[in-house]
Amino acid sequence: ARAGIISTVEVLKVMEAFVNEPNYTVWSDLSCNLGILSTLLSHTDFYEDIQVFVRDVFSPIGERLGWDPKPGEGHLDALLRGLVLGKLGKAGHKATLEEARRRFKDHVEGKHILSADLRSPVYVTVLKHGDSSTLDTMLKLHKQADMQEEKNRIERVLGAISQPELIQKVLTFALSEEVRPQDTVSVIGGVAGGSKQGRKAAWKFVRDNWEELYNRYQGGFLISRLIKV
Repeated sequence: ARAGIISTVEVLKVMEAFVNEPNYTVWSDLSCNLGILSTLLSHTDFYEDIQVFVRDVFSPIGERLGWDPKPGEGHLDALLRGLVLGKLGKAGHKATLEEARRRFKDHVEGKHILSADLRSPVYVTVLKHGDSSTLDTMLKLHKQADMQEEKNRIERVLGAISQPELIQKVLTFALSEEVRPQDTVSVIGGVAGGSKQGRKAAWKFVRDNWEELYNRYQGGFLISRLIKV
């Protein structure tokens, strides 16, 4: 469709044929392409329509996988579960959102710690549909994290927040001492890819802080990556 060979409508019809597909690689490709389409449509009246499509396509595989691992599953099943639940959560799938919020609450309160493969989908879901309290809790988890892997995991999903004032808070956080200089670009990139409001805010933030960012990275590959996002 991007090459103009066939229409987007035809591509979406083909995607619907994969609802019973169990392969992680196939779903990863579908997720990537639907993500690109969502970005392109984010400034149009069709954005919510594509979210409905995402929920319809990903719901069957999400129901089959569930939230908890089953005996005999391999690592690709765990990857697929995280991918599917994250996609459903961001698209506003009601049951996924409710379960993500429940598990996040238990995780924060220490009642039941989330497994590593479920943290990103849960984090991104609660942030996408969260408020200032959700963001504050996530930043607290970041501060308390002992492992850099967990800090990076949180940094990558902070851009899912959608309220303009909270987007600004995330961007300010990106340049704070709480974030390693080499990870700042990931936070800003996450904001740019999180929503149409985020893209505008991230671009303005980069322009307003260009001198500091350029001096920090001295024209290296990170500054090139920042411009591309």
